[in-house]
Amino acid sequence: MSQIALLVINTGGTIGMVADKQTGALKPFDFGNLYQMMPVLGNFDYAIDSYTFNPLIDSSNVTPAFWIELANVISNNYEKYDGFVVLHGTDTMAYSASMLSFMLENLNKPVIFTGSQLPIGVVRSDGRDNFITAVEIAADRQFDTPKVPEVAIYFENKLLRGNRTNKFNAENFNAFLSGNYPPLAEVGVYIRYNTDSILKPNFRNLKVHTALNTSVAVLKLFPGISQNIVNAVLAIDGLKGLILETYGAGNAPTDEWFVDSLRTAIERGITIYNVTQCKGGSVEMGKYETSAMLEKIGVVGGFDITTESAVTKMMFLLGQNLTGHELVIALQTPLRGELTV
Repeated sequence: MSQIALLVINTGGTIGMVADKQTGALKPFDFGNLYQMMPVLGNFDYAIDSYTFNPLIDSSNVTPAFWIELANVISNNYEKYDGFVVLHGTDTMAYSASMLSFMLENLNKPVIFTGSQLPIGVVRSDGRDNFITAVEIAADRQFDTPKVPEVAIYFENKLLRGNRTNKFNAENFNAFLSGNYPPLAEVGVYIRYNTDSILKPNFRNLKVHTALNTSVAVLKLFPGISQNIVNAVLAIDGLKGLILETYGAGNAPTDEWFVDSLRTAIERGITIYNVTQCKGGSVEMGKYETSAMLEKIGVVGGFDITTESAVTKMMFLLGQNLTGHELVIALQTPLRGELTV
């Protein structure tokens, strides 16, 4: 068997920073000298190359143009490498991992996102362990087939499906949560893969989708939300898709003005996608009277999809020019394991 080849893609973020020995100020880590900076990588029999975004970006500045560039880097190098490790800031990592899962159709190789809460150059950094384990997972194979042929996030001893995650803690090393889907792997002395939960390869040619439509908004419900706010959001020029963050199992106010506002928006062609505010659990349209009315007027139930995944899936599907019934069906169909029907 030939030597495993991996590409580390450094987009920016906390993990890629080290302290300048003279000034003490944080500066970008030179991933072109990986083996010099992290000699332990030499214990792996892998060929590891790196690609660094120029300029590096803070993940708070992530845009669809960034996603397209990242997807193209993977596409352009797909045949040369057996797996990819993407270094990314934590704040929007769940959005990027979700979007990449949709953009990379027929993905049959690992794309493992990782990052850290402390810079890799800090003594107590979680970055080194996250990075080294992400590399090992990206390279792991069985019968010459990758063990994790999907987009995933590795953080603090857990490998999670990328489009099932959200960042729930800004301080702890355990920063990411997958409330509705089990870990793909748990890491201790051994890496224990939950093989039944990992997507299976289909061995088709990679197809990269770069047409995205950002005519999307998110409306989070709260007690006392006013008619003016709801109508202002629904009146956004060019709006095509609304992610409606509802309570519990998909519940919302039954006030006549609220229901009428949503109904009018749907009649104008805006697709409204019902996603729960809860970190665990599923939207069950019609289970309670407070969601039955939404179902009746044509609001689309999102089952157990995360807000991050719902936003990126809507942008992706609108970019494919899906509308009407076709869009509704696609929103309620698992495309990359992002929801459970």
